[in-house]
Amino acid sequence: MINSSLKQLGEMLQAKTISSVELTQSFLDRIKQYNPSINAYIALNEAETLAQAKAADARLANGSAAPLTGIPIAQKDIFCAKGWTTTCGSKMLANFVAPYDAHVISQFDAAGAVNLGKTNMDEFAMGSSNETSYFGGVKNPWDFDRVPGGSSGGSAAAVAARLCAAATGTDTGGSIRQPASLCGFTGLKPTYGVVSRYGMIAFASSLDQAGPMAKSAEDCALMMNVMAGFDERDSTSLNREKEDYTRDLNKPLQGLRIGLPKEFFADGLDANVGKVIETAIAEYKKLGAELVDISLPNTGLSIPVYYVLAPAEASSNLSRYDGVRYGHRAESYTDLMDMYCKSRAEGFGAEVKRRILIGTYVLSAGYYDAYYLKAQQIRRLIAQDFEEAFKHCDVIMGPAAPSTAFKAGEKVDDPVAMYLQDIYTISTNLAGLPGMSVPAGFSNGLPVGLQIIGNYFDEARMLNVAHQYQQVTDWHSRMPEELK
Repeated sequence: MINSSLKQLGEMLQAKTISSVELTQSFLDRIKQYNPSINAYIALNEAETLAQAKAADARLANGSAAPLTGIPIAQKDIFCAKGWTTTCGSKMLANFVAPYDAHVISQFDAAGAVNLGKTNMDEFAMGSSNETSYFGGVKNPWDFDRVPGGSSGGSAAAVAARLCAAATGTDTGGSIRQPASLCGFTGLKPTYGVVSRYGMIAFASSLDQAGPMAKSAEDCALMMNVMAGFDERDSTSLNREKEDYTRDLNKPLQGLRIGLPKEFFADGLDANVGKVIETAIAEYKKLGAELVDISLPNTGLSIPVYYVLAPAEASSNLSRYDGVRYGHRAESYTDLMDMYCKSRAEGFGAEVKRRILIGTYVLSAGYYDAYYLKAQQIRRLIAQDFEEAFKHCDVIMGPAAPSTAFKAGEKVDDPVAMYLQDIYTISTNLAGLPGMSVPAGFSNGLPVGLQIIGNYFDEARMLNVAHQYQQVTDWHSRMPEELK
């Protein structure tokens, strides 16, 4: 049952072969068994969770159930959920109880899904390994000595270890796709603005985007049907007609043009990871796809551009945490300025402080034009690279991460090496494009993800491309032997 798809679980619930309470309890039991070792969850409320499951069973009984009614979903602790602690992985918000629901949370509530708990994450979503969390690092279920990726590492580990049916995540520079690659499941970052950011604690507002993390493309499509939609409370939410993301899943891939950027297969890519990706792409040829060589010439600039723009936005967004209205406040201080300084020094971790300092620097009067403005100009060039590439192909493929999961502590003292983990994912965030990672095989016993990038609002086609691959491979259904 723990390896069943969302569709299968929904059919079981509809057929009354299992109740939502029984299903939810089975996941809660697994969490009790494995979470002490993995550290995927940082907030659980068994009574509230089972109450939601009981309400879902009532909906199932009276015939008003939706496809995800009664299914237990883990929520990244970046989404405000009324009555739940919402910490963003930080000491700054360690005791903050959200007074309202994020749009994503309310969408799942309306669908009758069960909130299984809040998952661990890099502090304020800043990190690529889930080692910056105030609540401790998350372990990769495939190897407890390795990281699960980040910032959505808790959700990633929960999906990989089958501690939930599926989970939500957020992706600012690769934080859904990179952990999906490192933990061996399917993760989708939608087009910017398709999923509302209301109630999602902000890191970099022009880059942040929520998305689904699940075993398969079909599962992600079902979650997108719930998550996507216009929300007038978010000024960046796109007012588009609702669409069914499952509609194209079974379309054949004959004639599909796959773009292969030469920059994604250059120096920096682990040789074994490269072989796995090449094998996966060869499978697409068998399915009738055509391979097209393309170039994204400004890919190499995506890291420096991102680490100017994202910290700039973070320095602005995180200025609200001053110890006055909510969040951590220092116990002793001499005056208002001292309270600000001590509260922020105590409440933020090292990586968050580093990015706030960088962001404040690049926005300062003497450096704004040289750094921030220039980065925005290059961001436009990166988007134009994709615009040109999509004239010659339907989707773009390559690795989601340059290597498999690395050992915990291996890159902690080298921020640049850590930042390079997102070399293949950041450019899609800068352009606002959708991207996803699909399990494509293993290298030395560790999962490898194939990245699929689509044009704006092309999520249904991407999910079709991923689903067809998953019909002829079983990488997405694999899970660590010791957790079965």
